[in-house]
Amino acid sequence: MTVASSPPSRLPVRDIEGTQPKPRIREKRERDGGGRGDGALAALFIAPAMLGFLVFLLWPTLRGIYLSFTRFNLLTPAEWVGLDNYVRMVKDPIFWDSLTVTVEYVFINIGVQTVSALAIAVLLQRLTQSAILRGIVLTPYLMSNVVAGIVWLWMLDTQLGIGNEIIAGLGFDRIPFLADETWAIPTIALINVWRHVGYTALLLFAGLQAIPSDMYEAAKVDGASEWRMFWRITMPLLRPVLAVVLIMTVIGSFQVFDTVAVTTAGGPANATNVLQYYIYGAAFGRFQFGYASAMSVALLVVLSAITFVQYRLTRAGQTDLG
Repeated sequence: MTVASSPPSRLPVRDIEGTQPKPRIREKRERDGGGRGDGALAALFIAPAMLGFLVFLLWPTLRGIYLSFTRFNLLTPAEWVGLDNYVRMVKDPIFWDSLTVTVEYVFINIGVQTVSALAIAVLLQRLTQSAILRGIVLTPYLMSNVVAGIVWLWMLDTQLGIGNEIIAGLGFDRIPFLADETWAIPTIALINVWRHVGYTALLLFAGLQAIPSDMYEAAKVDGASEWRMFWRITMPLLRPVLAVVLIMTVIGSFQVFDTVAVTTAGGPANATNVLQYYIYGAAFGRFQFGYASAMSVALLVVLSAITFVQYRLTRAGQTDLG
């Protein structure tokens, strides 16, 4: 029985000789065509977000910068006044007082919230993986700032609030949490910490999940304690996520408004008159939109500078994972 051998394929030879370019050209054209199709599809998906960015962010920002150089009260056309609004802002003691109050609020909020969120995230990662606990931690964040402010306003009422009832029951004097100049800003900061700490903790928890578990196992084999693993493994590898969280929290803290509006309305004696609330009062209370725009531009510059410094110092765009 004779087995006929199959003739060798000529395709490789034709490839080598350059006589088979058509399939490759066709493939390249298909790839190019596919790329154009993907680009058009990507543009279609990006278009709504880009439209929102142009209409609700870029245009109001440019309009606000223009109004900061004008005198404008909605009833008459804007009148160009040059740098007058900025000169007034520099000489305005209430503006500087509001900025000081805002910075105090930011320091308390950032310090307490970051440390608490980091502790919660580490405990969630090292002790349990329960989705129910993660849901419980996130629960306060599901409540709006206005509702949270009203609830805490009732709970901390000097005469009728359950918080002061407990304090009085323990034999201590009642504390006017939101009616005293010393207590007001720390109380508002802690209300916001209570609402946002769960969300921040889950962001950090997601960052912790990206750290390889074999690093902890190797450290345990070497006899490292939990405290040592926290400082030698967790903190260095969590740094990029922690940096982003800090940047987001600082920006959000400088924009605090609704909690102040429903609890103290800037009082007592301007003790909680944060910068956002002062800008709101100048614009919609006294119809000084030009001056309010100048203060808003100043706040934008301050936040941009702080964010840039934070980004560089914390190396937020770099990771230590090899």
